[in-house]
This record gives sequence, C-alpha cells and structure tokens, in this order.
Amino acid sequence: MGLSDEERNSVVQFRMEKANKTFAEIDNLKKLGYWQTAANRLYYACYYAVSALLIQNGIVAQTHSGVINQFGLHFIRKGLLSAENGKFYKRLFELRQTGDYSDWIDVDEEDLTPLIPKAQKFIETIEKLILDI
Repeated sequence: MGLSDEERNSVVQFRMEKANKTFAEIDNLKKLGYWQTAANRLYYACYYAVSALLIQNGIVAQTHSGVINQFGLHFIRKGLLSAENGKFYKRLFELRQTGDYSDWIDVDEEDLTPLIPKAQKFIETIEKLILDI
C-alpha cells in the first residue's frame, strides 16, 4: 500500500526537518571533541535528506546501501545531481562505518572538519531539488 500525496509530503517534510536538526547537532559535538559521533550525525543528516528525496519520488530502499544505490541510479546517473554529490555521500557512509564499527581507526577533527560545509551544501542541494520537483 503506497502513501497518499499528503502522507508522502508530510514524510518528506519530516525527513528534511530531521536532516537539518541532525546537522545542527554537529556544532556541539565538535566543541566537545566527539568526532566519531559527529561523523555519525553528519552521515545521518545527509541520509535523511537523501531518503526524503527518494520518498518524494516514490523510490523505495530497504538498507543504507540501497539508499546509496537508488540515489546514484535515479539522481546521479540521470544528471540531476553531480557525480561529486554521489562520491561525497558514499564517503560519508564509509566514514560513518569506520567510526561506528572499526576497532583500529578513529575519526578525528582533521577527517571531519572539511566535510562539514560540504554536507551543509549537500543538504541544501537536496532540499532545492525536492522543492523544484
């Protein structure tokens, strides 16, 4: 059973709000030096934005890898977003995986700091695409 247009719009709006709120958490995590947690939140902020885009377009993905694949297939390959956006999103996923699951690799300030403004731009780009569709 699919979502009605009203339900879909509500979910998309909720996911974008969640993306922006999650992104806002990063500033405090930076101040505390919680770089691995900040990497996690940075990925999830972008994940919520991408999932909103997929939902708006009726695209279903069951896993994080599925979201990455569907994003690439429907938005990167079709030229709606740049290949750099696809690479960036994959990089955030890998960084989150490393931070959450690796016993030997730590995410630090040097890894994360340059990605923060890129993530903000990524979320803004997704939001603009959602509004333009």
